[in-house]
Amino acid sequence: MGRRAFVVGAGAAALLAGAGTTAAGAEPLPVAAAATEAAALEGTLPDFHPLLKDELRFPLAWGTSPIRDFRTWRRVARAKVEEHLFVARDETPYAPEFGERRTEGEGYTRELVTFSLTRYGRVRGALLTPHGTGPFPAVLLLHDHGAKFDIGKEKLVRPWFDESRLASAQGWADRYFSGRFVGDELARRGYVVLAVDALGWGDRGPVTYEEQQALASNLYHLGSSLAGLMAREDVRAAAFLAGLDRVDRRRVAALGFSMGAFRAWQTAALSDDIAAAASVCWMTGLKEVMVPGNNILRGQSSYYMLHPGLARYLDFPDVASIGAPKPMLFLHGGQDPLFTSEGVRVAHEKLRAVWRSRHAGERLDLRIRPDLGHVFTAPVQDDAFTWLDAVL
Repeated sequence: MGRRAFVVGAGAAALLAGAGTTAAGAEPLPVAAAATEAAALEGTLPDFHPLLKDELRFPLAWGTSPIRDFRTWRRVARAKVEEHLFVARDETPYAPEFGERRTEGEGYTRELVTFSLTRYGRVRGALLTPHGTGPFPAVLLLHDHGAKFDIGKEKLVRPWFDESRLASAQGWADRYFSGRFVGDELARRGYVVLAVDALGWGDRGPVTYEEQQALASNLYHLGSSLAGLMAREDVRAAAFLAGLDRVDRRRVAALGFSMGAFRAWQTAALSDDIAAAASVCWMTGLKEVMVPGNNILRGQSSYYMLHPGLARYLDFPDVASIGAPKPMLFLHGGQDPLFTSEGVRVAHEKLRAVWRSRHAGERLDLRIRPDLGHVFTAPVQDDAFTWLDAVL
């Protein structure tokens, strides 16, 4: 890959002024060479990025940390993650307002619920409830990114409440979900389902692809974090769902695809209201995914999953391991272009070691479908649904 000069500090000023010498009496360096000596980029990575990778030792990871009591480690590791969210815990009353229930002939009812997700505002969620007396098991459905912002919760729940979004939602379901709406499928199987838009999608957007970086930057300037806000909101949504009278709070799972998969294992790590999590197409080692050509290097969408400075302590699978020994399912496609096979392997090894250390290896289900890419097709859904039935 070609390299372009990137000069900083006093060296830049000197070079721009035409001072191409290094010291008194030294031979002058060509401006381009001096610039390269100062620093250089390989695409969007600094050319010294291998040195930065080597410095990432993840010292707080279970098995590396000097803490040997798992409960103590989990408490310390969770606190470290929360420290890097830059968004405080929120105890704002939810004050829910439920819309009119719409009864379906397929065994469940649909309704909208508006509640205070955080102290910063109220959101509208799609809530599906099976017919019967309950209490029911429940699933917090977490939508993907996909650079498609006009719909969020509608990617997973058929938008009965807004026909103008139906064509877009159906197109997304056709592309990634074999034409199914995952939330509706779960409700038919007897689960209460809640889906809410993340900031930037659906009712809370739409942001454009090019605006994501500015949105993240503005939140950083305000002492906050885009990824941290999403993490806190997902934890709050889990607590809201678990607290509904119709829900058995001991049987609440998080489920997501792509960015939603990241959100699912992250929520399981940070929330005691989540009993299990199913993650489809998002788990890797950080070092293995930070390679030229990978989508994560583009910035933009990465800011929804970036907690600044956390990598000095924990890798992605280390954060997910805070959820151990909860039942967790990680499904991946062998042809997924976003996650290298080496990154998935490294992550799986870390996860497996943690659950085995808890004598709970059977609660961790790691699956790779060699024939699939970055999708959550009907066969994979059926695997996930069967797994949920077994653990909940």
